[in-house]
Order: sequence, then C-alpha cells, then structure tokens
Amino acid sequence: MKQFFGMSKSGNLEEAVRGLRNPQFIMLLSNNDQFEMHVKTLEKIYPKVPSIGCIGMGYSVNIVEKGVGIVAFSDGVLASANVLEEVSVMPVKYIHRMEEDIQKVGGTSRDTVCIDFCTGNDACALTTMHTALRENGISLVGGTGDAGKVSANGKIYADAVAYALVKNLNGRVKTYKENIYHQYGNYRFIASNTDKARYVIGSLNGKPARQVYQSILHVTEQEILTRTFQNPFGKLNGEDTCIISIKEVDGNALVCFRQVNDSDVLILLELGDYKEIVKRTIQKICSDFPSRSAVFSVNCLFRYKLFCEDNYMQAYLKEMAALGSHAGLVGYGEHYNNRFVNQSMTCVVFE
Repeated sequence: MKQFFGMSKSGNLEEAVRGLRNPQFIMLLSNNDQFEMHVKTLEKIYPKVPSIGCIGMGYSVNIVEKGVGIVAFSDGVLASANVLEEVSVMPVKYIHRMEEDIQKVGGTSRDTVCIDFCTGNDACALTTMHTALRENGISLVGGTGDAGKVSANGKIYADAVAYALVKNLNGRVKTYKENIYHQYGNYRFIASNTDKARYVIGSLNGKPARQVYQSILHVTEQEILTRTFQNPFGKLNGEDTCIISIKEVDGNALVCFRQVNDSDVLILLELGDYKEIVKRTIQKICSDFPSRSAVFSVNCLFRYKLFCEDNYMQAYLKEMAALGSHAGLVGYGEHYNNRFVNQSMTCVVFE
C-alpha cells in the first residue's frame, strides 16, 4: 500500500490533493471555517471513495496549523467508512453499521485496523465500537476533532463518531500507544464528588481536588493549567495508565479532558525523558516491522504544545519520518482500542 499526504496552508483543497490518484481511502483534516466546503469538494473530486474527516491540525514532515491536510491510502487497501450517531446518548443504536462494515472488508486482527474521529463522549463511543471490533480482534486508533463536527463519505455529522475499517491487502497492521509520563511519588487518590457529564473531579481522598494538586506541587491556581503538561493525573487500568489532563479550575474542583468517576483510583504523573522515549518507540516499530508502507498517528494537542515550547516539534516530525511515510492528526484526545487517553500518541503501522 501507499500513503499520500497533501496540504495547503491557505485551505485550497485542490492544491492539497494535487497528485493524488485512485485513492482507496481518504482522511480530511480541515479547519472550522472551511470544513463544510472541504467535505463537499472532496466528495465531488473523489465520489464514492470511503472518507472520514474532522477539524484539526494535520502533519507529515511539516504541520498544517490552519488550512487543510489530506491523508490517503492507495495500492492495496480495502476500506469501508461510516458513522455512529448520537454518541452522547446511544451510539449502540447504530452498531449494526460497524458489524456490516467488518463483514464487508473481511477484517482480521492481522491485517485490519479501525481509524476513528469523534466529536465527544469518547469513552462511551469507544466502548460501543469495541463490542463489535473485539470479536474479530481488530485494533482501533483515533482521536477527538474540534468544534463538535465530523464527516463520513461527504456528509457532516454532529454528536457522532466517524470511522473507517481499513484492511491492508499486502501485509500486517499493528497499533501502538506512547506514554511519555511516569508516576510521581507514591501518591494514590480516590476520586469523589465527580461530575461525569462535565469531566469534573470534586475531591481527592475527601479533600478539594484543586487544593490537593496545589499542595503537592506548590503551584498557584493560575499555574495549574500549564503544570498539567508536566504533571497530569493517571488512571490505573490494569498494567496500563490512562493519562488525564486538567482542562480548567472550577472553584475547588478540577475539570479534565477525560471522564473520571467516583471511586476511580488516580495517581500523579510527571514528564519523563520524552526524546529518549520517542527513540525507543521508533526502535520498537522498526523491530516489529523491518518493512513499512505507512504510519498514521494521532498526537495530543498538549504534546504538540509541549514539543513546540521546547522547540522539538519539527525535530520530532523529522525523527518519525525516518520510519518512512508518516502522517497524522493533532487531536483533543487519543483513542487506543477501547481506551480514551490524554497527552499521548497512538499510531497504526502498515507493513
């Protein structure tokens, strides 16, 4: 298979797709002002080609902060794109669509991946999709787009998750998740007074969440939102840790980018040597896949901001480019199988 990446910083879609011939699957990464126009134009240029889209920054060796980016697969891919609607209420109502798409592509754990773009309520959407994907052992990689809108096959949806089942006809696929954080101290918290709908943590071990965070890290209330780059929370999930970023302060409570429930066990994390961790991830991928056709990744907006502040973003893209054809999305949350995480990188590698 082959991966194409095209971009236009001015948002000229015709410029972004220049040179794209006979795509078998397309991902649109657009901006809020031009999203609707881009969706319609893309469908007009490539009618009936399976596609999904969202509002967000795209990248390959360079990043498109505004404008438009196009990621497309060709030469050896079978794909089917669709959408689950009402993700805030009942996405399972539409799960038959995914079940039919899995049968259509003949997906297996060895050669098929699900890529998704979601508008919100990610944990519920992922749990729903996993019920269909797990029966065939199919992995998932994706992320949250901006402005509560996604597209699938030339149509725009709100309150939905757009997805594509992508089968590599010429080799394997495998998904990866990169965590650049490790546990800070021996702190362990039981969350309470949470608001699932608003992603609020009211209390930690019975004390106001804001005060607990401030007292441990010795930061002012104004510093909390930048300190989350270095010290987010982590939710224990078996041997894995799901990263939870702080979005804002609400009185004595903390509003997060990921849902926290009463009685969830949380730990505090700290930033590790992320440059070394990135190198290890690349080495692992090269070991697993001596020959690679493409890598598609989703990087968290907070990782993007952190890397930019440290003047590392361009070097990071250059390092990832050593894998071959690498492209991706800057998301507002990352998806890895049935897990919704923050401040992470998830990716799928095609042999």
